[in-house]
Amino acid sequence: MAPEHAFPEGLEDCYAAARAVYQNPDLFGVDCREITLIGDSAGGNLAAAVSLMARDRGEFEIARQILIYPATYNDHSPDSRFESVRENGYDYLLTAKRVRDYMALYAGDEPECMNDPYFAPLLAKDLSRQPRTLVVTAEFDPLRDEGEAYAYALRRAGNEVMLYRMPDTLHGYFSLPPRYSAVRHTYDMIDHFLNGEAASCRETKQKESKNVYRMQKRIKKP
Repeated sequence: MAPEHAFPEGLEDCYAAARAVYQNPDLFGVDCREITLIGDSAGGNLAAAVSLMARDRGEFEIARQILIYPATYNDHSPDSRFESVRENGYDYLLTAKRVRDYMALYAGDEPECMNDPYFAPLLAKDLSRQPRTLVVTAEFDPLRDEGEAYAYALRRAGNEVMLYRMPDTLHGYFSLPPRYSAVRHTYDMIDHFLNGEAASCRETKQKESKNVYRMQKRIKKP
């Protein structure tokens, strides 16, 4: 973990672990087609980066990924291109300053690596041939807009994407107990996504809500 082990050491560890499972399914008792990468926040960043790395290196293929309020960009300053950094970057549990501090620790002594698409996946010029993807963002999260921008970018590159903004939630809500409705709803969406279904019943009921974004052909550009 950073800062003792800066980028890309943690990412390479994640990639190596994923590769070991994908290349030795019998040893682990799994079907490669049933494996899903999932991560939240910095873990979402790592999952997205492993998917990009797997495509680029060609050592194994990833069928699905779930990114929960992922960090996908490298600029969380007041001049960031994303409104959520300015709207939600203060007074909440995760502040824009904390994100900048975490990014600096991850970059270590080589700040130029922050421009590497494996560091900030939204910077990737080619997002084609990525896994079927579910992205869930939190309404009052400084990372909200960059997570949604990544979903849109994946979709424009021809990938199958489901995007949902969870209303009335903060960054980190997924770590709460399942008695919270937002957590249960996220579990439901993950279950439907893993079963290949386009939308949960709750999403269908809330189809008029501005917080709901359709997948595949129904997903709209920002």
